[in-house]
Amino acid sequence: MKAARIHRYGEPSVIRIDEIDVPVPAPTDDGDGEALVKVAATSFNPTEVAVRRGVFDLALPHTLGWDLAGEVDGEPVIGFVDSGAAAEYAIAPRDRLVPAPKTVPLQHAAAIPVAGLTAWQTVSHVRRGQTVLINGAGGGIGGFAVQLAKHRGAYVIATASPRSTEAVLRYGADEVVDYTTTVPDKPVDVMIHLVGTPPPWPVPARERVISAAAPVRADVPSSHVVMRYDRDQLSALVGLVDAGAVTLDVTGLYPLTAMADVHRRGEAGEFRGKVVLSAQGESQ
Repeated sequence: MKAARIHRYGEPSVIRIDEIDVPVPAPTDDGDGEALVKVAATSFNPTEVAVRRGVFDLALPHTLGWDLAGEVDGEPVIGFVDSGAAAEYAIAPRDRLVPAPKTVPLQHAAAIPVAGLTAWQTVSHVRRGQTVLINGAGGGIGGFAVQLAKHRGAYVIATASPRSTEAVLRYGADEVVDYTTTVPDKPVDVMIHLVGTPPPWPVPARERVISAAAPVRADVPSSHVVMRYDRDQLSALVGLVDAGAVTLDVTGLYPLTAMADVHRRGEAGEFRGKVVLSAQGESQ
């Protein structure tokens, strides 16, 4: 089978498409251990760049990929794995998988786990009636965050570049601030920071700052969210997608063989929304 792997750390060019054996799930007595997933797609997450660069000490060669959409015994599933989703087949603990949404293409559903759970756990601090500033609303996490904040009854002010403004308004943002020309200085209750660098302007939050990216210094309580896998939350996200309360913004579908180019373009900031990579070779 094909797998996108790194044999050393470095630039996107270190990513190789290798032919390796199909993995074999570890046997268990109760049948609830590991599953072999026929992968439909994985997705690109900017934080996975750190894996390729060697921020984490991993055994090499290492198969990339955290987000997973595919089939187990013919049933469509999505989930999160610590590695290995960027391949034609992957091993996943069964408790890391949930039934896939029925209303979107299975490949597109690979956009949900990491970005969706990160947004869910960030927005969980938001209360109905609050005014929330979401900094970085045009990114993969940002699209989920805007929709989930609106679902929780918040008034949402979002920062986005002109290329993302229309999409962010579709997500449900009440106001969009063009961060390339304007400083978001309107007082808000909560600021959610989804950008890889600290904000270059004074934080306008009156109550709390939550960051899922670069740490933020502020005169109010500040917390940093690192995504943790939660099966119930992922199932709830699938339910919101099927109910039409959350839409997926998949802006690119590439073959697995394009992984190195996707990393290069992702680092250059060329993508908006979520990009998925098909293990079946389709692209657009």
